[in-house]
Amino acid sequence: MRITGGRYGGRTVKCPPGEIRPSMDRRRESLFSILGNLEGQSFLDLFAGSGIVGIEASSRGADPVLLIEKDRGKKRTILENLTIADNDISLWIMDVRRYIDTAKIKWDIIYADPPFPFTGRKEIIVQIDKTNILKENGIIIMHHPSSDEWEERVGSFECFDIRKYGGSILRFFRRNF
Repeated sequence: MRITGGRYGGRTVKCPPGEIRPSMDRRRESLFSILGNLEGQSFLDLFAGSGIVGIEASSRGADPVLLIEKDRGKKRTILENLTIADNDISLWIMDVRRYIDTAKIKWDIIYADPPFPFTGRKEIIVQIDKTNILKENGIIIMHHPSSDEWEERVGSFECFDIRKYGGSILRFFRRNF
């Protein structure tokens, strides 16, 4: 896997052992094209896997960047991948739901890419809504299988963009005030 753009563009990232579905270069490149300039934006990567999405966000100016990954077996590889970055990207090994419940700061962008068998995607968005860890004009991006059924609203968040990539979808949410 390689970083598709920004100051770390072209550098490669290792895939950790265990269950992982690497984020395709094309989908990541499209995601960050949609997001545009991330200078001054905070970025939370839930279900971080290899850490490539958070590294890509950092490469494109996001700061701070925090990766949340539950699988301790991925820690060594993720930390090795983070050596690409010359700025601080933090990794917390913990359950995503526990992080959301205990988070002390608010984020501009929250990216969630749970394993495809995961069934609690909408509940993650509702939990983010209840704990209020997204900044006022922030966005949530949920990656999910194209076979999943979704409503236009989840909690107080409204879907404002959907991008399909083969058998998966990136769904973008913003709070509806």
